[in-house]
Amino acid sequence: MAPFDYSAAAGLYPCKTVRRTSHLRYKRFDSAAEALRFAIEDMPASMLRGSVLEVEEARFDGLQMQKFYEADAYPLPRRKN
Repeated sequence: MAPFDYSAAAGLYPCKTVRRTSHLRYKRFDSAAEALRFAIEDMPASMLRGSVLEVEEARFDGLQMQKFYEADAYPLPRRKN
């Protein structure tokens, strides 16, 4: 398996909520690292589970996104909790 390309353009598909109260929709990012930062730091945690990140025609679920964000190779500074 090839290493994950944090610099590749990415699309984020937030999960659909049952009540459809969320205004989050598909969003395009210049880099997968930016998409991951948005998904982990800015989206409600409850939405991560059903969300999908698409990078170079590969799709990743919420658990995989969390692992990419927590990896040592993640290139952006992380928000302190």
